[in-house]
Amino acid sequence: MRTTASYDLFPDAPSERAMARARWLAREGRVADAEDAYRGILATHPDLKPCWAEYFELLRRSGRRDDALQLAGRALAQFGATGFALALEGAALVELERIPDALASLERAAEADPDLALVWHELGVAAWKLGDGNRALLALDRAFALEPHTETLRLRGRILRAAGRYPAAEVAFEGAAQAAEHPEQREEAEREILATRRYAFYAPRRPDQLAPAEEWFAQTGVAVLAPDPGPVAPSDDTLVATLLEVAGDRGWQFGQIVVVGPSLPVWNRLAEAWDTPLVGRTELDPRTAPLVVAPRPLPADAVWQQAVRTVEEHMSGLAFVLEHPAELTAPPQADVVGVLTDLGVRRERMPNPVQAMTEVQHPAARPAGRRLHPV
Repeated sequence: MRTTASYDLFPDAPSERAMARARWLAREGRVADAEDAYRGILATHPDLKPCWAEYFELLRRSGRRDDALQLAGRALAQFGATGFALALEGAALVELERIPDALASLERAAEADPDLALVWHELGVAAWKLGDGNRALLALDRAFALEPHTETLRLRGRILRAAGRYPAAEVAFEGAAQAAEHPEQREEAEREILATRRYAFYAPRRPDQLAPAEEWFAQTGVAVLAPDPGPVAPSDDTLVATLLEVAGDRGWQFGQIVVVGPSLPVWNRLAEAWDTPLVGRTELDPRTAPLVVAPRPLPADAVWQQAVRTVEEHMSGLAFVLEHPAELTAPPQADVVGVLTDLGVRRERMPNPVQAMTEVQHPAARPAGRRLHPV
């Protein structure tokens, strides 16, 4: 979460120039170099609060919770028991799951500096982690009143969505998109809007009441062909038969089957169904509404990445994989998947073509707006 470092804590032109290189290194993912840069700035500008905040956030995003708490301790030594330093301590304790201690620090921070929006934002985070949604929303309302900020609205949207209040959550995310100061913030808010619309598809159920495959669709926009618990893991033939059933219902017609990775016998079945050729990546023609297929996503394969990118850029065709990891460490690598896997092992699931037919036509599904028939 980008929270602490997102607030403007007494910025000035010299401080912005001093931190330019550290910020660039952090955005490039060069965490160790960025950390060295922030340390160097603090050695010469120990009172520069934005530097403390950004360094803290770098550690928090990297999962270095203990280091973040140590940095908060140094901030307390530098600034004393001020709202700013106590807010860093509270935020670090939240990351360490020491929620009661975090709330105590943040309440002291609110007493020390009741007009610092950062304090109330982090208090909202702590209350949400504690499961007190009402208190979290009240704290976020105060934070936003003190300093309108896209991160506060995003967190508000997540809390409302978790409670099943989808229309209110979407309003919060739309506000976050409008208030965004950087492209990354706007893009993240827009992704949250689409996810909220997909969650609303299952209303009145809350997110914590959804089945795993439903939750996956809500988060990604990718339909899973085999979502229901079953006695065995589905075979390749079963998954391809389900894809053909969904495609027939939706009227999809692909002019090419673009094979990436191993050539499997089931790809011939797709080619026969649409009376269309099996081709390699170099022959991909977006005018044909190609179906790009692979056994599983190939994030390190430049051929796979380029094929998927071509489909997305031309808004023509689909990317289909037989199986996809359930754990999302990056955006999904397909538009429709057969079954989810855990550590490379297919889940024991049964196909549900009716559910997939409904999900793929959702306005916020990944295939939405695609041309799915040849020119």
